[in-house]
Formats: sequence, C-alpha cells, structure tokens
Amino acid sequence: MIDNRRKRILFRSSHCGMKENDILLGGFASACIGELNDAELDAFEVLMEQSDIDVLKWVTGKAPVPGAFDGPLMQHIKKFNKTG
Repeated sequence: MIDNRRKRILFRSSHCGMKENDILLGGFASACIGELNDAELDAFEVLMEQSDIDVLKWVTGKAPVPGAFDGPLMQHIKKFNKTG
C-alpha cells in the first residue's frame, strides 16, 4: 500500500503543467515512487516546484543541471528517461 505522501507526489508529478514533464516526471514517479527514500522524496518535491521549462531542459540535457539539483535523483530520472 502506498502512503499519502507518495500518492500526492505521484499525482503532482503527472499534473505538472507541461505535458512533456507530466510524461517524464510522472512516468518516473509511477515506476519508481516506491523505492525512493525520504531524502529523495524531499528532492523530488523541490524539483517539481521549479519552472516547468527549466526542469524539462535539465532532464532532457538541453541545459546544464544546477548544482542544487544535480544529484542522484536527477541522474535516476535522466537514466529512467534515457536522457542522461
């Protein structure tokens, strides 16, 4: 059974505002939400608060990922989406 925090993150990640991010982040969350630890969930929530355009560019490699977001979670998201 999935806890309420993960349910909320799962919903938010597939309703980001940009269809591209819904696919990239929502697909990642659907597949991986159960394996993320609390720190990764925190980082994912902060990531989803950033500009949709910036997140799309970071995940797809169109722009460098700022240091604050360039960690294991971003690498996991990029690898999942085969963009990194």
